[in-house]
Amino acid sequence: MALEITDSNFEEKVLNSDKPVLVDFWAEWCGPCRMVGPIIEEVSNEYKDKALVAKLDVDSNQEFAAKYGVRNIPTVLFFKGGELVDRKVGVAPKENYTETLDNLI
Repeated sequence: MALEITDSNFEEKVLNSDKPVLVDFWAEWCGPCRMVGPIIEEVSNEYKDKALVAKLDVDSNQEFAAKYGVRNIPTVLFFKGGELVDRKVGVAPKENYTETLDNLI
């Protein structure tokens, strides 16, 4: 299951991770986010030992959404070594996420 990230633990969990990190920026009311959610959960289960897969609710946690310029949701950001390395905006097939993670591992 994807880890719930908040503004208060973003730095610790995402930026200080020794594994590549995928963060799904989403909101409860967002229809496309509900389409991406099950895909993110599948990726989380498949990559649990190789990468950190997380979700951040932008309604409750706006600091890092603003910092990384998340203006549309769903937006999925990829981090490695504390640096933002890629982003996917909107609904995308699972392969788009797994291919990016594979390149970071």
